[in-house]
Amino acid sequence: MVSDDKTRLKTLLSYWVDHNREHSQEFREWVDKAEKMGESGVAKDLLKAVGNMEKVTGILSGILKRL
Repeated sequence: MVSDDKTRLKTLLSYWVDHNREHSQEFREWVDKAEKMGESGVAKDLLKAVGNMEKVTGILSGILKRL
C-alpha cells in the first residue's frame, strides 16, 4: 500500500507542477491584457500571484525530486 501511495504522490506532484506552470503562463498573458486595459493594479497583483505560484511550483518540484 505504501508503494502505491508513493507512486500516486509522484504522479500527482508531476501533474501539479505542470499544471502550475500552465497557470503561471496564462496569468502572465493576463498581466499584459490588464495593463492594456489600464488596470495596472490588477496587473501588479497578477504578477504577485505568478511569483507565488512559481515558488509553490519550485517547492513541489523539489519534493518530486526527493521522492
